[in-house]
Amino acid sequence: MNNLKDIREHMKVVGSDGKHVGTVDHLEGTDKIKLTKTDPTAKGQHHFIPATWVDHIDAAVHLTKSSGEAMQQWQTAA
Repeated sequence: MNNLKDIREHMKVVGSDGKHVGTVDHLEGTDKIKLTKTDPTAKGQHHFIPATWVDHIDAAVHLTKSSGEAMQQWQTAA
């Protein structure tokens, strides 16, 4: 299990294909990662991804989903 406490503000988030998904804004509760709205992939909106998508954490947050899958399935903030 990944230690979500290792996730820091402004860390890059990448898909399983190694492509950029977004940039961490902060952890939302214990089960969601909020992405910044200023990242070019965000198109001016915050998005949420479930913590269950995290494969591992090093200098970046690596997901179990490809970048395309993650961007299709992320939740847009209201």
